Amino acid sequence: MAKSNLVNLDALIKREDFGITEEEEHFDSFDKLSLRDLSRGALIGPNLRKPDFQRETNHWTPSQVVSLLESFVSGDLIPAVILWKSPTFLFVIDGGHRLSAIKAWIEDDYGDGPLSYEYFGRVISPEQQRIAEKTRKLVDRHIGSYKRLEQQNEQQDLEASERKRISRIISRGIQVQWVKGDADKAEHSFFKINTQGTPLDPIEELLLKNRNKPIPISARAVIRAGTGHKYWSFFEDQNKTKIVDYSKKFHKILFEPELKRPIKTLDLPLGGSKGIRDAIQILIDLMLISNRNQQGLPKLVSDQDDDLTGEQTIFSLKKSLKLISRISGNDGGSLGLHPAVYFYGPSGRHSRAMFLGMATLIAQKLVNNDSGFFTKFTSARETLERILVSRKDLVATILQKHLSRKRNAMYAKLIDELVKHISQGEEITDSKIVEITELEGKIVVGDFVSTEPAFNDETKSKTFLDRALESAIKCPICKGYLDPEKSISYDHVIRQREDGTGNPDNCQLTHPYCNQSIKN
Repeated sequence: MAKSNLVNLDALIKREDFGITEEEEHFDSFDKLSLRDLSRGALIGPNLRKPDFQRETNHWTPSQVVSLLESFVSGDLIPAVILWKSPTFLFVIDGGHRLSAIKAWIEDDYGDGPLSYEYFGRVISPEQQRIAEKTRKLVDRHIGSYKRLEQQNEQQDLEASERKRISRIISRGIQVQWVKGDADKAEHSFFKINTQGTPLDPIEELLLKNRNKPIPISARAVIRAGTGHKYWSFFEDQNKTKIVDYSKKFHKILFEPELKRPIKTLDLPLGGSKGIRDAIQILIDLMLISNRNQQGLPKLVSDQDDDLTGEQTIFSLKKSLKLISRISGNDGGSLGLHPAVYFYGPSGRHSRAMFLGMATLIAQKLVNNDSGFFTKFTSARETLERILVSRKDLVATILQKHLSRKRNAMYAKLIDELVKHISQGEEITDSKIVEITELEGKIVVGDFVSTEPAFNDETKSKTFLDRALESAIKCPICKGYLDPEKSISYDHVIRQREDGTGNPDNCQLTHPYCNQSIKN
C-alpha cells in the first residue's frame, strides 16, 4: 500500500530505547486505559513509550483511524492493548496504533499538530499535511472533534440522550493486558504477537531484528532526514551530530524535490517518492551496494556487527554518500546522471531496478578501480542516452520479464554491455538489447495504447517527459543530458591558463566529471 495514503501517528507516543535488563519486582497494574488517562495532565499517558523494536506508527489509512474511533465512541469491542512495565516507563508491546489514534483525536494531531511538529524537527512534508487534513475532515464528519465533545460536556442544558452518550465515551476504556518478566520476555512477546493477526512485513522485521546494525540505523535516519525518533540516541554527542548532518544531506540528494503526479518537471528525485512504501527498502539496498567490498560483502544486513559507538553507522553513510555523489551532485567526479533518462520508466514512474542497477554498476567499477569505464561511458554517453530514451518501453518490458531479485543486476549488465558495444562502434538494435538481457524469443514489445477517453496521469507524465527531453539542455563535451538543478559545472570554453575570460560567451554548462576529468 502506498505510504502516501497512510496517516503518520508516530509522534503521539514517544519511542524509547529498550536496553533495560532488570525486571520490576512489583507494581500495581491497571486493567483499562481511558480518555482521561491519555489526555494532557494525566499521569499514565506521559509514561507510555513504544520500544525501539516496535514498528513505526504509520500503517493505517484515514478510514482505519475513523473506524477505530467509531468503535471507541460507540462502545464496540476493541482488542486489548498489551503493556510491559519497566523500572521507568510503560512500554506498549501491542496496540500502538490503537492508542495513537485515540490520542490523535484528543490532541487533534494526525501527523501535522504540535506533537508531530516537534517530533519531526519542525518540518512536515506537504504529503503528510495533506493526509492529516484528510483524516481530520473524515473524523469531524463521522465522529466530531474531541474539542467539540469537551465543549458539549460543559453545557448545562444538554439533552439527556446526548449527556448519556458523552458519559459513555468519557467512561469508556481500552482493556489492558500485561507481559510479566524482564525485557527479553517482553521482546519475545512482541515478535510472537506479530506473527499473528497483522504480521510484520519483511522490511519491518528486517529493521527490527537488526535495529542495532549500521545500515538499519542509517536507513531510518535518512528516510526522516535525521528527524523523528533518534535510533542513534545512545551514541556520543559528536557521532549523533554527524549522523543527523549526513542523513539530512543524503535525504536531500535522494528524495528532493517531492515527486508529484502527473509529472510536470524534469527536476525529479533520484530515489523516487519518499512516501512510497518501499522507499526504506531502496535505502537499505543502496547502502548494501555502497558498502560492499571486492568480495561482495556484506551480502545481507545481518552480516554486519552491531554498532556500539556510531562509528560504523557514520562509515556506512559516508560510503553511501560517496557512491551517490558519483551518480549526481556537483563534486568533480559526478557523472550527473539525469533521473528522467536513467531511473524513470516510460510512464514517468520511478524504477527501483533502474536506480539500484545503475548504483550497482558504478559501485562495482569503483571498488574494482576501473577508471577506464567512466572514460568509455562518457564517450558512449550520447548514443547510450538516445537508446535509453527512445527504447524506454523495451527496457521496462525486459525488466518486468526478469524475476524481481535479478532486475538490478540485469540493468547493470545492460548499461555495461551497451557502453562496450557502442565504444566498439556497433549498431544497437532492439535484437541486440534483447540478446544482452538473455531474452531471445521471449519478448514482444509495443507501445502501450490507452483506450480510456480521458488522459490519465501516466499518459500526461509520459507526454511531458517525451516533449521536455526533446528540448532539454545537454553537455557540450559528451552531448549527454544535463540535470541543472542537481549536477552542473560552469566551464571555461577557453581555459583560464590559456587567457580565457570570465565573460558569459566563454562559459559553458557541463557535467562535473566532463569538466574535471575528460576535458583535463
